[in-house]
Amino acid sequence: MISHSILQESETSIITDASKYIKNLKKKVEEINNVTTSEQYFCDPTDPMVTVDTLENGFLINITSRKNDGGMLVCLLEAFEDLGLDVVEARVSCTDSFSMHAVGSSNNDDGESMDAEAVKQAVEVAVRTRSDGHEQKW
Repeated sequence: MISHSILQESETSIITDASKYIKNLKKKVEEINNVTTSEQYFCDPTDPMVTVDTLENGFLINITSRKNDGGMLVCLLEAFEDLGLDVVEARVSCTDSFSMHAVGSSNNDDGESMDAEAVKQAVEVAVRTRSDGHEQKW
């Protein structure tokens, strides 16, 4: 028969080992979060982020960026114009960062249809060009 003190030591050992394991996991999670956070600020390939969804008569365009370079809105509106998109509705925030949610309607009368990927690529080019410092002179 196993004595009571041996069982108690075994239970204590299991609890101690589990506690050490949990602390180690927490430390690894913190390290991963720190690496992810620092990478995000130095080389975030998703900033700026552009999404384009197809609507019945146009596109829903969402653009977010941690940077707010002067003239970003003008640059985007020019890109929409070059694409032949009329802005039907838009919400823009450009305090510390830049955010734009717009509904664009195709004004092409020649029957050509655009796809969401082409719109996304054109908008990304406009945003990245603007973010890379190719600023307009006012």
